[in-house]
Amino acid sequence: MAGLEPGQRRLNGPQTTGRTYRNLSQAVYGVRREDDTAVTLRDGTVLRADVFRPDTRSPVPALLAASPYPRQLQDLGAPVGVIEAGAGDFWVPRGYAHVIANLRGTNGSGGSWGFFDGQERRDLDDLVERTAAQPWCDGNVGMIGISYYAMAQLAAATQRPPHLKAVFPYDVSVSAWEAANHNGLLNERFATLWLRTVAVLAARGDRLLRRGPSRLVRRILAAPSVHRRFADAGGADMVRGLQLISRAPHTAHPWDDLLRAVRTEHPTRDPWWDERDLRPLLGAVDVPVYIGSEWTNVVLHLPGAFEAWDGLRSTPHVRMALLGAGGMPWPWESMHVEALAWFDHWLRGRDTGTLEGPPVRYWLAGADEWRTSATWPPPAEYAAYALGADGSLDPHETPGARQYAGDNRHALPVRLSWSTAPLEADLDMVGHLELRLTAATTGTDIGWIALLQDVAPDGSATEVTQGWLRGALREVDEEASRPGRPVLPQRHPAPVPPGETVDYRVPLVANARRFRRGHRIRLTPPTTPGPTSPPCWASPMPSWAWSPSTRCTPRPACSSPYCRPARSRGGAAGPGATRGHRPGGPRPARADRRSTP
Repeated sequence: MAGLEPGQRRLNGPQTTGRTYRNLSQAVYGVRREDDTAVTLRDGTVLRADVFRPDTRSPVPALLAASPYPRQLQDLGAPVGVIEAGAGDFWVPRGYAHVIANLRGTNGSGGSWGFFDGQERRDLDDLVERTAAQPWCDGNVGMIGISYYAMAQLAAATQRPPHLKAVFPYDVSVSAWEAANHNGLLNERFATLWLRTVAVLAARGDRLLRRGPSRLVRRILAAPSVHRRFADAGGADMVRGLQLISRAPHTAHPWDDLLRAVRTEHPTRDPWWDERDLRPLLGAVDVPVYIGSEWTNVVLHLPGAFEAWDGLRSTPHVRMALLGAGGMPWPWESMHVEALAWFDHWLRGRDTGTLEGPPVRYWLAGADEWRTSATWPPPAEYAAYALGADGSLDPHETPGARQYAGDNRHALPVRLSWSTAPLEADLDMVGHLELRLTAATTGTDIGWIALLQDVAPDGSATEVTQGWLRGALREVDEEASRPGRPVLPQRHPAPVPPGETVDYRVPLVANARRFRRGHRIRLTPPTTPGPTSPPCWASPMPSWAWSPSTRCTPRPACSSPYCRPARSRGGAAGPGATRGHRPGGPRPARADRRSTP
């Protein structure tokens, strides 16, 4: 039995957004378990699910988790990035059935997996309704889980199954294109590792995943002293796990077909990706949705939280919470008390207080406090900083140009960076940012990668957020764009004209941070390759027919390139909150609530 009370298995990670709830369900039930339950879909395909439910004769609400990840591993307790269905030993004693289902073609489920396609949405609709029809279910179904489990929640909600009452899709992506590509830059390392890992695990069954050595592993991982070590298991641990698993052999179909589709056959947004994009469908969602992520998940799910927030603007009850660093360790069991207050309200009719206060709560790093807002982004002021020819990042432009080369064959630096002077006062940056860049390159394509850092007086740097853009997909939908949020169709590649200056708008993922007095803000390329980032400011694009060089000259122009930090005007979530101040410079434009950077 898991929870926060004495004698319970202690859950890792933050459990609320700093709030106190009331009338929450208590842990009073034993657990019944039914493995490998058959779920027949409308076309006759049979999926497999594990059902954990309270030891009671009374019907109870159900929480459904569905993904291509092995259901048999969800109680393993390992810090692996596929254990994300939630802690059943938390939910079941509190009176919820926890149903963990495998999607088509994975771990004993029939059919062939299609990777977030239209068939999967129909299957999820059926899963919800089949769950609600079980004699042990009272007809109220919620959905739970992070990452792909979160994606499945929103996919199901777009189908409007009658018995789906609420969802909690934390760390969600609403577009498969954006999960695999960063504004046209293929996230090849992660996409390959992830798809191969799913392929390897999908073919494994109970003999490996439930019996034999796995039983011993479960007992070892359940030891409190071992479990506590996973409290800080983050992205690096996830990637190492994927690397280890992906080395095992897997069958070719459909996995190599999907990998080929992602890596080579569909290099731009096209109908294949459109089928795997929930954004046009989110307006149909009519159930309460609680979305969120953590500020450090810049490269994968954080952008999806904002895409979901925008797409759900017509949904009556939507809330969003954004956690600080370390908010979502593996295995996933953080934010369970927050989710309990949510489901107790919507599935059980309890007055938990979950709807009290503004709908947006976010952790302001640097100030180390919770903030609230009625909107996202919060009302703010623009602050424009020019990339100076002298390497300065300043409200006042220093005219000129800087050159660099992507290798050591030229007498030029291989990387450039820009920094502010030490800040004279605290500066709160909350919201969306963009880099406007005027540059010339000797090649016909280029990949722009920009990293924003907080540099302390001792020189140590904290990564804040990052942005990407493939030069050939630089086209901007100006009518749909807002300050700080350029909309990039990414459908029609156009070669970059060699030697000519070109204007680019590079979106940086939204974030929130207080840059303290005496700190510097630095814009730089990433220094080392990560699971999603090449190691340089601009990289060649080999999958196009063009053969670019990486020698490039960023040129400040009269419409100065700038990133847009914003000073938050959102209210504090608790007493003692302070406000940052914008350094001196040109008076910024005032933005409306929907377009504030």
